[in-house]
Amino acid sequence: MSHIETPYLMFLGDAKDQLAAKTAAGVAHWRPDVCLGQLRMAGCNADLGLPDMSLEAAREAGVRTLVIGVANRGGVISEAWLEVLEQALKLGFDLASGLHNKLADVPRIADLAAAEGRQLFDVRHPTQSFEVGSGRKRPGKRLLGVGTDCSVGKMYATLALEREMKARGLAADFRATGQTGILIAGDGVSVDAVVADFISGAVEWLSPENEPDHWDIIEGQGSLFHASYAGVSLGLLHGAQADALILCHEPTRPHMRGLPEYPVPPIHDCIQRNLEAARLTNSAAVCVGIAVNTSGLPEEEARRFLDETAEAHNLPAVDPVRNGVAPIVDKIQNGASGRLAS
Repeated sequence: MSHIETPYLMFLGDAKDQLAAKTAAGVAHWRPDVCLGQLRMAGCNADLGLPDMSLEAAREAGVRTLVIGVANRGGVISEAWLEVLEQALKLGFDLASGLHNKLADVPRIADLAAAEGRQLFDVRHPTQSFEVGSGRKRPGKRLLGVGTDCSVGKMYATLALEREMKARGLAADFRATGQTGILIAGDGVSVDAVVADFISGAVEWLSPENEPDHWDIIEGQGSLFHASYAGVSLGLLHGAQADALILCHEPTRPHMRGLPEYPVPPIHDCIQRNLEAARLTNSAAVCVGIAVNTSGLPEEEARRFLDETAEAHNLPAVDPVRNGVAPIVDKIQNGASGRLAS
């Protein structure tokens, strides 16, 4: 995939609520430096707190790409948006979208983009082919986020680690594996759209050989314990050849997301199963910390949960949003030697 040009104008369309704009919210949170404004249509009920801009004002401000940061039912390109998208192409913007429905499959958009010489980025859909995974050891270091469930904060945790490591002068790069992460990073591979046989190869491609002290911080997807998405998670584990894992968890879940009959696994079991899978391609893989999304807990209860989790597993336990990830980076810098007790 070509690199998506910044700065961005975030298109919220006619989003019915804030949740419908979660992709845009994630990009604006992590890349406020490149999100110059938002474009909202009549009836939009989402707000990123960015300046409202017209397409003309965004062009004057230097925006390069209009990002569709809203999802509707079915993930389709809405007919109501087409006039705005066409005008953006005519004004010289590229378009980027993480929806299931591809911009390139909308004839009006595809034809106009070709005529205007503009690029369309359907970030959920890889544009290149991948080899099957080889499992061959490659230079450089890698960290992968894994989870007790899906949607527990793996992207936020890995982005926070990249930020903290770079702030300390470490060589580190976030490697995006989902559509929101790609829009934040500007490139990556949405692994849930890769044919199963090639997922591990895609991750090898995404995190190639590098300098010995360079860290690729790989965004995780799904959970080994989730009946719907474990296949993607396993492909990531094998392709990453991770030296380090961080386990991500959300403590208020009554069950696995979308699966009422499946309880959320214990943290210890999840760490062990992920290490067993990771050690197929890196026998020295270790877990270096636990990232907890405590947004559903009051401050005092969240602090108590983190303290108890850290003590129970002899690992730093942090909320990346509430208190950062410094203790995990401390452990990485001090050397994650040895393995967890079975």
